[in-house]
Parts: sequence; structure tokens; C-alpha cells
Amino acid sequence: MLSGLLRGTRDRRAGEQGVRLGLRANLGQFILLAVVNFFVGGMVGTERTVTPLVGAEQFHLGEIAIAAFVVVFGLTKAVTNALGGAITRQHTRKAILVSGWIIGLPVPFMLAWGPSWAWVIAANVLLGVNQGLTWSMTVNMKIDLVGPGRRGVALGINETAGYLGVAVTALATGYLAAGFGLRPAPELLGAGYAAAGLALSVLAVRDTAAWAAAEARQHPRPAGPHPPFREIFLRVSWADRTLAAVSQAGLVNNLNDGLVWVVLPVLLVDHGVSVTGVGYIKALYPFMWAAGMIATGHLADRIGRKPPIVAGMLIQAAGLAVITAGISRALAAGLTGAFLLGAGTSLVYPTLLAAVSDATHPGWRAAALGIYRFWRDAGYAIGALIGGITAVLASLDAAILVATILTAASGLLAWALMAETHPRPHARQPDLIKLTSE
Repeated sequence: MLSGLLRGTRDRRAGEQGVRLGLRANLGQFILLAVVNFFVGGMVGTERTVTPLVGAEQFHLGEIAIAAFVVVFGLTKAVTNALGGAITRQHTRKAILVSGWIIGLPVPFMLAWGPSWAWVIAANVLLGVNQGLTWSMTVNMKIDLVGPGRRGVALGINETAGYLGVAVTALATGYLAAGFGLRPAPELLGAGYAAAGLALSVLAVRDTAAWAAAEARQHPRPAGPHPPFREIFLRVSWADRTLAAVSQAGLVNNLNDGLVWVVLPVLLVDHGVSVTGVGYIKALYPFMWAAGMIATGHLADRIGRKPPIVAGMLIQAAGLAVITAGISRALAAGLTGAFLLGAGTSLVYPTLLAAVSDATHPGWRAAALGIYRFWRDAGYAIGALIGGITAVLASLDAAILVATILTAASGLLAWALMAETHPRPHARQPDLIKLTSE
């Protein structure tokens, strides 16, 4: 079945009859993809509260060894993001989405019953591939459907769905761990997510390549020859100042997320917070992240991309500073810091994706988004390493302080280097564009 999907041809029906770009015109598929991305987020949410505690309490590991699962996850997801964007020239978006779900099926069982930490590491290799393929394709497919006018809103909804899945699952696993132990009950939520995501992707999701092709035909800049992957990589990474500024902001955003993922649960438990309390804090962060992104995506469509990016990074830095300064009141400081972290990230996350989409041609946009997401998700690995090493050499508190400084510096760097990418940041964009086939 998988090989057949990978050889599948693009969906021609929309191209033959004419396609309509816009949120309202494609609402059914758009909502379906949002539900799929909720399950994508739920898969990674199974690890947010419990897995660091499994490493510390069941396998008796130190911070650096615990950090290994996030390092492996981040590196695998980063590389898969880049490859997933590149292979959209050869395979349909739907085929890549389905492949990601199939690869993710064993993950919950490996986390629940793996007899050693090596099983957790191996599960995170598969989880990184799962996340890189499935989340990348929900991003690209929503961008394809809505066209240029409502890109911020589309990405806000997509990221809201995914991080709502993270938040709900982080809270649920905290409750399950308190009532039934750290394993296997919390991890098995992921089995339901994987089964549901795979079923919807196979049976109901439609491929969106025809929508991307329709937008490309109407793009003000001619497509020209498709740039080689190396040229796109260089452009997104450092040759283009704006894209480089966006990439570094994405990297640092996930750097502090990866550091907090590894360090914060252990830090809070060390300061007397219960596992249920850790679940509240670890759920509040992605919940605020998720709850704000529809509004912040709309805001980015109205005022432009640069102001939300700079403000969001500085607000995240403030949240980390609150955690560091108030750790003597660990639960209150954790909740306040999580609130600010989530609010700041909600400003940044969809807006960075929209900025990359603005600054690239539809013909090679998927590859450019994959490279941006490579750098962004490499931040998980870098943050986990910095957190683990700093905790060993100094303290857990010092690790949070390092993340605070790096996040503030990233916001200032984006302010200095980034140009506004939204073509009409102060004008109302149409919700619906009708494009007919040539």
C-alpha cells in the first residue's frame, strides 16, 4: 500500500475543473487537516510531562542522559523536515503524510514497555520522523489551500490544533501518571492518536498539489527553473538576511522549548512540585501557545510579520526570567512563566512560517519551509544539550537563565536583520481567490 501511494500521481481533478483558493472555499479539508494535526501534536505531547521523569525516577539517569531523547528527537525531526520538503517534487503530500503515520505506529508501545532507556531513544528516532513528515505536510497542505491572502490565519489554525494536542495530552498524562504510574498508561494515549491520524489521512485527506500549482500560475514572479536544493538551503540559512533572521528565531524558539522540556520537570519536582503540578505547568505552556495562534496569525496578516516575531521572542525571554527569579515559589513561578512562554510563542510560531512563505516562490516554497523547519527543530537538540550540560556544570536554575539570555538576544537580532515580508501588511486581504486552469 505504501509503495503504491508513493508512486501515486497528483490529484488532477481540481486542475481540470479549476480550483478555488481560500479558507471558506476549502473549509472541509482545512478542518480535517486541523484534526489530523491535533493527533500529530498529541503524539509528542505524550512525552512532555512523563518521559523526563521516567528517565530520572525509573532509569536513575542524570540530566545529560535524559536530554538524549530530546536531542535525538530534535535532530531526527530537523533532518526529516528538510527531506520532507525536498521530496514533495517526487511524491504527493498525502503519500508523505500517510508514510509519517505508519512510521509513528510503534512509538507509544516502545515508550510504554521499553526495558531500557535505549528503547526510549529509538522511539524518539521514529517519533522525529513521524513529526517531521506529518506536521510538515499539514503545514504545506493548509498553505496550498488558502493561497496568499490568509496565510497567517491558516498557519495559526494549524499550529493551534497541533499544540492544543500537545497541551491536552501533557495534562492528561500528568493525571494518568499520578493515578496509574509513569508507565504504561500515559504513553498509550499515543496509540489512539496514531490509529486515528492514519485512518483519517488514508480515507479522507485529499492531496493539495493542484492548489499549489494554481497559485504558482498566478504568482507575480515567474517560477523559472526550480532552484537546486543546495541553493535553497543556502538562501534560507544565511544568504538572505530576512530568511536567515527568521531561521535563527525559529531555532532559538525551539532551543528554549527543548531546554524547558528536559530541565523544567526535574527542576520543579526538586523544588517540591507534585507530578500533577508539573502536568499543569507543562500543559499551560502549550495551551497558551495553542489558544493564541488563531488571533496572532490574523494579527500578522494585518500588521505584518516582523512586530509579532520580535515581541514574541522578548515575551518568551520574560517568561523564562520569571521561572528563574521565582523558583523558591516553584509552582507559582512555573505557572506564570509558562503563561508568558506560551503567549510569546503564539506570536512567533505561525508568523515565522508565514514569513518564510511570503519570501519564497510557490514552486519551491515546500523545500524552503522544510529547511526553515530543519533549523527550527534543530533547536530542540541544541536546547536539550545546553540544558543538560549547564545543569551538570552549574545548576538547573542556571540552565533556564542561559535560555533567557539567548531568547532575548534572538529577538533583538530579528529586529536588526529582518525586513517585513508581508506584501500588504496594512491592507485587508481577500479570503477567497478563484483560479481556473490554463
